[in-house]
Amino acid sequence: MLNIRIFFFKRDIPLNIAHFIDHFCMLIFAKAAYDCAIYFNTSYGEIIIYATLGLILFGAFAPLASYLSKVFSRKILLIVFPIGVGFSSIFAGFSQNLIHLGITLTLIGIFASIYHPVGIAMLMKNKEKLGLRLGINGVWGNMGVAFAPLITGLLIFYFNWRISFILPGMLYLFFGLWLVLTNFDEDIRETSQNDKSKNNFAPRWKKAMISLILITIAGGFTFGSLTFLIPRYFDIYMSEMTKNIFITGLLASAVYAIASFAQVISGWLVDKKGYRTILIYIGIFQILFIFLTSQSENLYLFIFMLLGMAFVFSQIPISDIIISAYIPDESRSEFLSIKYVLNLCIGALILPVTGFLLKIGFELNFLFFLLSFFPLLVILGAFILPSDINKIKKKHINI
Repeated sequence: MLNIRIFFFKRDIPLNIAHFIDHFCMLIFAKAAYDCAIYFNTSYGEIIIYATLGLILFGAFAPLASYLSKVFSRKILLIVFPIGVGFSSIFAGFSQNLIHLGITLTLIGIFASIYHPVGIAMLMKNKEKLGLRLGINGVWGNMGVAFAPLITGLLIFYFNWRISFILPGMLYLFFGLWLVLTNFDEDIRETSQNDKSKNNFAPRWKKAMISLILITIAGGFTFGSLTFLIPRYFDIYMSEMTKNIFITGLLASAVYAIASFAQVISGWLVDKKGYRTILIYIGIFQILFIFLTSQSENLYLFIFMLLGMAFVFSQIPISDIIISAYIPDESRSEFLSIKYVLNLCIGALILPVTGFLLKIGFELNFLFFLLSFFPLLVILGAFILPSDINKIKKKHINI
């Protein structure tokens, strides 16, 4: 039975809140893009291109963040993150032209790149119930995904797209100030000092990393596509249910919020069961439900999208646990940064791909049809994963 108190595990709270902010700040524009396009007298397909560089650097700057965390400290980098995205978001809200908007969105992506290689590495220092805790941390992150279209839609409905950037930016700054005034890393440092795990790579780690690359490619493009496109997809294909931007934002948020709890289940399962079988089932059900979303509208679309997103989310903690099982702590930041470069840069490709497909006459549902083929890589990665991973996990992770 899952203990609800672990959602508020003391040493994880700052890391979980930061994960929420990280995904929230990156997806404000996903909901605000259409209104920005109207304001700047351009099309949705054209304006989303201005967010491409920010999404690419969200992943591409991860190795630099990992390096800087060693030069200074993980704590300092985690403080820089909310302050940087805070000021960048406020400046985005004051954009006077598309170039200005593109620059500020790029800065948001650069500062947001800090969290994953730094924050997840800090989380892994404590190995207690790691799969479950990574799943819970993932829920916090994806609550950021969930609340971004909801809060953004609400702020646009009552105010305008500028406020949807400025108000959250101010809250990020307050969080950064709170980190400055607290010793939030005290428990993490204490855990790391008591950590007697070996600083050696586990056997067959290279084969495990090949598997991880395939899983990351599939997950990066699928996750990036769904999290960015669902709000607009609901606007188009739920027209019989509602034409209200706030309601479609609410429905998109419901999908993200409910589906994100699948990470807790998958994280708990891999602490107890095998990896390979779980990954195979995840891949199969992703194919099924993402395909069905491309063929559905209104209520059926909502149901299939919810199920498809649940299996996409359930994949997330497994890849981080694989890194924790095979890679020692002193090298995890580097491997996490490489993983997120691959994951997030591939996810960023959805913007130019979507813009191109829309420009040549395809509809968004065709893109979702194409997405249903990517989970085949998850299944292939599951078969490549070393068969002894459960033994490796028990040896290197205290569960």
